Amino acid sequence: MARRGGACLAQAVEQVASANREAIDAWDGVLYDRFVQYRHLVVAGLAPFGDESYRVCPPPAGARVVDLGCGFGDSTRRLAELVGPEGHVTGIDSSARFIATATAEAAEAGVGNVEFRVADVQAGDLGGPYDAAYARFGTMFFANPVAALRNIRRAIAPGGTFCMVVWRRKDDNEWVPRAEAVVKGMVEEEEDSDELTCGPGPFSMANADVTSDIVLGAGFDDVSLRRSDRAWAMGSLDEAADFAMALGPAGEAIRLAGDQAEELRPQIAAAVRDALRDLDGGDGVVSRTSTWIVTARNPV
Repeated sequence: MARRGGACLAQAVEQVASANREAIDAWDGVLYDRFVQYRHLVVAGLAPFGDESYRVCPPPAGARVVDLGCGFGDSTRRLAELVGPEGHVTGIDSSARFIATATAEAAEAGVGNVEFRVADVQAGDLGGPYDAAYARFGTMFFANPVAALRNIRRAIAPGGTFCMVVWRRKDDNEWVPRAEAVVKGMVEEEEDSDELTCGPGPFSMANADVTSDIVLGAGFDDVSLRRSDRAWAMGSLDEAADFAMALGPAGEAIRLAGDQAEELRPQIAAAVRDALRDLDGGDGVVSRTSTWIVTARNPV
């Protein structure tokens, strides 16, 4: 497995779309570090959306499946459980650090029907052909989403299925615009900032018409979008404010503002806590969140 992973890493470095390089470096750097820091909130918060997508579009027993943007690999291991021991799941992520963690934890858990590889999903070799492809919040950051989804479709067998979960509009995810408005009202992005950005951002597929056109443009048919709303438990008020200042649009705005934001961090934190306070019902902050479950078929 280590040798295979090393080979895949070398291959992925050679097959990165230049427009995705900055986003990949961000996910392999500062964003990996912050996802590790808040892993307990991220994994618990995102898992129900993935589980609902597997209910809507269940992977067949014994299927060969790919999990795109697999992160820590928890979604990959869940898919491996669903396809059963006769099936197989490949987890793919552009971040070598996420893949290293996913590989180690799957081995530690004794999950034998998975493998992991590093690749830029837009430009890399994804393997296959797969019976089905899944992506839980792993498809919103491509510089060219049509090219990326076309590459995904090429890895799916004719008649196979594609299912992705993407965020709906920002205003339907309560904690996001509240924290972002606070931060952007207090700091300005430095024009010459050297900080990395994560590409188009998490809400690039929020518009149903735009997203369906992207999927159709990639050559899929039978495209369907289903709304899925969930409550996200974000911990105590202090923890939720720290999380919002580390990840998402507010977190990126703070990073891009540099020293200016660091000097104001205590004031920003206090203002973000105030913005989230009415979401705290006494047992911690719970935010309304909303996604699309997008399903499609690779034509025969």
